Amino acid sequence: MSLGLRAAVVAAIGLCAIAGAPAIAAEFTDSAGRIVPIPDHVSRVMPANTTAEALIYVLAPKKLAGWTRPVSAGGLPRHARVPQIGELSGPNPTASAATVTRLHPDLIIDSGKVTPERAAFADQISQATGVPYILIDNSIDRTPTMLRTVGRVLGVGERGDDLAGSAEHAINALRGRLLIQPPTQRPRVYYARGPLGLETGLSGSSADAAIEAAGAINVAASLGTGERAAVTPQQIRDWNPDVIIAEDRAFYAAAQRNRAWSGLVALRGKKLFLEPSSPFGWIDDPPGVNRLIGFYWLAQVLYPGHEEEDLRTLMADLYDKFYGIKLTDAQIEGIAKTAGIPPSETPHLATLPSLGTAPGGSTGVPGAVNEPGRRGILPSQPPVTTTPSYMLPK
Repeated sequence: MSLGLRAAVVAAIGLCAIAGAPAIAAEFTDSAGRIVPIPDHVSRVMPANTTAEALIYVLAPKKLAGWTRPVSAGGLPRHARVPQIGELSGPNPTASAATVTRLHPDLIIDSGKVTPERAAFADQISQATGVPYILIDNSIDRTPTMLRTVGRVLGVGERGDDLAGSAEHAINALRGRLLIQPPTQRPRVYYARGPLGLETGLSGSSADAAIEAAGAINVAASLGTGERAAVTPQQIRDWNPDVIIAEDRAFYAAAQRNRAWSGLVALRGKKLFLEPSSPFGWIDDPPGVNRLIGFYWLAQVLYPGHEEEDLRTLMADLYDKFYGIKLTDAQIEGIAKTAGIPPSETPHLATLPSLGTAPGGSTGVPGAVNEPGRRGILPSQPPVTTTPSYMLPK
């Protein structure tokens, strides 16, 4: 939808919702530099896109107004079973200002690349509905800050600090792994999207961000910059990648049977891996906080032989801590089998606090793993005691 058409749609909604807007108590400076008045108490939040959806869910799941797309509720806690409301921003929006008016949220959060066009659209929606709309930069380096900042906006600052500490650990662990890797050993990776595996992320795309952060070479970078592009089997044969990561299970299964793929270095070396995707992807589906477990995973599958942590235990801990999902051993093994995660002899029991509990439980140590004989693998940062300027009263 063009910016002009969006403006027309927003104008048509009018200002009918402003009378019911929440009381404003503070100002927030978002990632676009916009000063946005926000309510003192936020109890209902609308995600503008899937990245914001994941962010809200891990911080304050009971405040999520709805899912932007279908989500399997089978493994999610009961409080996660909220309606599907559509995506407000992005190239193919399925929600509108009318959706905002119907939902009556206290706040709209949009997480992604910050552009003037997105800022203008946020202003239009906010002016039409009376609902504050903030933009949050979702770049990998900003993830810890994003968790801390939005945690305070949502009234869960201690949880935001706790998850930010886990985010810093994941990012630093990946960078630490790269420091010991010779540049000549950086693998060449093809990220296969779709059931045919013939769509991929270009240089500068959300998928490329995770691959680049892992120190790998995206073979599709030669096609230029952008988000996604269609490729041909011949191009993939010419690239002959060392590793192929499949986003779709259908392609993962078909590639192992198809002779056109079997001659590639990745297939011969058994370096075809299926990206875990439930409830969110580990690379870019969406490109948000869900990528943190993906950093540990990429470090192990791209640079085998230097494992420092038990990825199965990390998986169980992170799913419990971020999503409130307690994975069974069978579920862990199901993910590990297709994701190329090496075997482990340790039990996979999550011990970090789940959603809805105070971080750290009764121990008073946020996110600490205090099980005898087990390392605390997800340390947390101490709570910030000073009041950020953006939360000061007007």
